[in-house]
Amino acid sequence: AGPAVIHSGAGDALARLVREGYVDMLSAGNGFATHDIERNLYGTSLGMDVETMEHPRKGHKHHIYTISEVIRAGGIREAVDEGLVTEGVMYELVRADADYVLAGSIRDDGPLPDTVTDAVAAQNAIREQAHEADLVLMLSTLLHSVAVGNCLPSTTRVVCVDINPATVTQLLDRGSSQAIGMVTDVGTFVPNLAEEVLGPADCAEGGKDRDGETGENER
Repeated sequence: AGPAVIHSGAGDALARLVREGYVDMLSAGNGFATHDIERNLYGTSLGMDVETMEHPRKGHKHHIYTISEVIRAGGIREAVDEGLVTEGVMYELVRADADYVLAGSIRDDGPLPDTVTDAVAAQNAIREQAHEADLVLMLSTLLHSVAVGNCLPSTTRVVCVDINPATVTQLLDRGSSQAIGMVTDVGTFVPNLAEEVLGPADCAEGGKDRDGETGENER
């Protein structure tokens, strides 16, 4: 998943899919996790209010504030444990004890303590994930799509979603010939996927709640 998932407002839907057990692993970068947590702490993604599309005063500093708060806590899991992070994709991954790899880049701010800054170590971690995957959704991230695609066997089912046709084409050109490309807005795709799998968002709390009890709307 790329940061566009958060920028486009699809983070809540992806968090629902994680919470309900449909996401076993996540491969992303420092930016995705930072903006996901930033939205929880400040209601913004890269300084922009995701709901109103407005730019609050000093909003451009929010991603640095976010990284600083997580560093102060000691990491993402620690930030969740102490109640600093209370919702979002990374929160749900921690609560579900799902595996995630945040691969670093020379462009990263911070980065977050969880980010693997050794490129070889990050690639090895992604390769371990790839060997266990039987279906991979690539959500608006060219770099991670190609990186993960290079680690996947040809028998793994792959769906690449990006609003830029060049991303889908480049993935196929790099050897992931089995990939199905969907040229569409990830901000529309992920919520539609969540609704198709889980039902409307107002039924999100159905099934088992966080304490393991069965809710009224179990599907």
